[in-house]
Amino acid sequence: SVDSSLGGLSRSSTVASLDTDSTKSSGQSNSNSDTCAEFRVKYVGAIEKLKHNESKNLEGPLDLINYIDVAQQDGKLPFVPGEEEFIMGVSKYGIKVSTSDQYDVLHRHALYLIVRMVCYDDGLGAGKSLLALKTTDAASEECSLWVYQCNSLEQAQAICKVLSTAFDSVLMSEKS
Repeated sequence: SVDSSLGGLSRSSTVASLDTDSTKSSGQSNSNSDTCAEFRVKYVGAIEKLKHNESKNLEGPLDLINYIDVAQQDGKLPFVPGEEEFIMGVSKYGIKVSTSDQYDVLHRHALYLIVRMVCYDDGLGAGKSLLALKTTDAASEECSLWVYQCNSLEQAQAICKVLSTAFDSVLMSEKS
């Protein structure tokens, strides 16, 4: 029988189920496509390991934003990030967030596990924007939300654009 848990997935989340072998085989590709855009961001926090029944209500961008707002009001997520800046590198392999000296890696989000990304004004009036990622685990049983603060909406949109380009290039290479 077909796994019925896939019924609730939105179209955008099909990207999250890309064949994971593609990451191994693409090692021989020309180095240009591995170029990675880097952005300076601050880390707000994460809500990890949400069960499937909780996460299926988080399909649309507004659902994510509302969920994060409530989590901040409930004290599960801070409103303001810590002072430390991190480097967010975006490539066709996904997102790597490391310390500004790039010595320590804070998070890695594999491209095929990123289900949704949304950027929006944090509403605190300082012109900062939040970038929220919804990721899933390989078995798609749990999802996590990761929230970063960008310096501006332009920066947040630039990250979203680079990431969607990465998705497109992986999907194109799947077809060829």
